[in-house]
Amino acid sequence: MKRHFRELSVAAALALLLLALAIFAPNFYSLQPLLSRLTAQMPALVAAIGMTLVIISRQIDISVGSQFGMCAVIAGLLAAAGLPLPVVLLASIGAGAVMGAVNGALVAWLGLPSIVVTLATMVTWQEALRLWQQGRLLNLPPGVQWFGLSQSAGQMALIGFAVALVALGAWVMKNVNAGRFIHAVGSDAEAARLAGINPHRVTFGVFALMGALVGLAAVMNAVQSPQVQPTCGDGLELKVIAAAVVGGVAVSGGRGNLWGVFPGLLLLANVNPALTHFHVQAYWEKAIQGLVILLAVVADGIRSRRAVR
Repeated sequence: MKRHFRELSVAAALALLLLALAIFAPNFYSLQPLLSRLTAQMPALVAAIGMTLVIISRQIDISVGSQFGMCAVIAGLLAAAGLPLPVVLLASIGAGAVMGAVNGALVAWLGLPSIVVTLATMVTWQEALRLWQQGRLLNLPPGVQWFGLSQSAGQMALIGFAVALVALGAWVMKNVNAGRFIHAVGSDAEAARLAGINPHRVTFGVFALMGALVGLAAVMNAVQSPQVQPTCGDGLELKVIAAAVVGGVAVSGGRGNLWGVFPGLLLLANVNPALTHFHVQAYWEKAIQGLVILLAVVADGIRSRRAVR
């Protein structure tokens, strides 16, 4: 119980929020709007899987929003050209993996600080995308939206896939050597090296995987609309970092799991709808989200100090 206190506390806070909405704003649970709100968060959930691994390895990636927009535009252009959806999906994942690999190579092999590297690549991809598309929307052909399924079936498919991916990732992190290597490198890279783990390879791998998951998330986002917006990734990096931190991932690295990320993301995502249903001014959303994130960081700091003692 104590080991998973952070994850359980976030889940409890989410449950209390949902209970309050059930009592005071039952319209919040209208099926189709609820399903649409949940589906809209699934691309961020997939990207948050990668961000969780990056933070556990004691790194950070603030370029994911730019990568997301670039992958979405690539997917939109290929889909508009008539390529099959599986090809579009693989191309988007591949493009994301390449962008993530660039970050990983600079951080792992050149030893550059990840926040500096990803800040530079964030601006690079943003400006490249702006010059390339100049804000133009991309119209997707028929059959791409919801993977050619009905809206409700497509929404259920996206939700089921994202949750299954979280479950798979959590199992891998606990039972596969690669997952344990990430925790080891994040806890102490030098000790991991002495134990036979290659920290450079692990760091490169988590950044490349981060990019691949962003490419996957970009397609999951694109199929929810008949158009692709080049700015669709704006702010994604803050959302997924916040979801990971609130969900129990230590900002100092080496500790955390994927199970807390889902309730962490939902807790932050439901602040705005809750304010709307409680007739509270929407400008409080960022303040409340910031307070939640601050409390999570403070709790992590207190826990780290106690561990040292």
